[in-house]
Amino acid sequence: MPKMKTHKGAQKRFKKTGSGKIRRHHAYTSHLLESKTSKRKRKLRKGALVSKGDQKRIEQMLTYL
Repeated sequence: MPKMKTHKGAQKRFKKTGSGKIRRHHAYTSHLLESKTSKRKRKLRKGALVSKGDQKRIEQMLTYL
């Protein structure tokens, strides 16, 4: 059985925390920022955790993380 390959697109977008959860970045931060409030932009800067429903799929892509 050959080794499984890590999905490189997912590897660049997600990181694993110490407890095994998966962190992600927020969307809506690259352009059209004038119309967004300062509070909204500030909250988008912080990372978030992947939802429970998506976690299993992403873990399969990130076999060796």
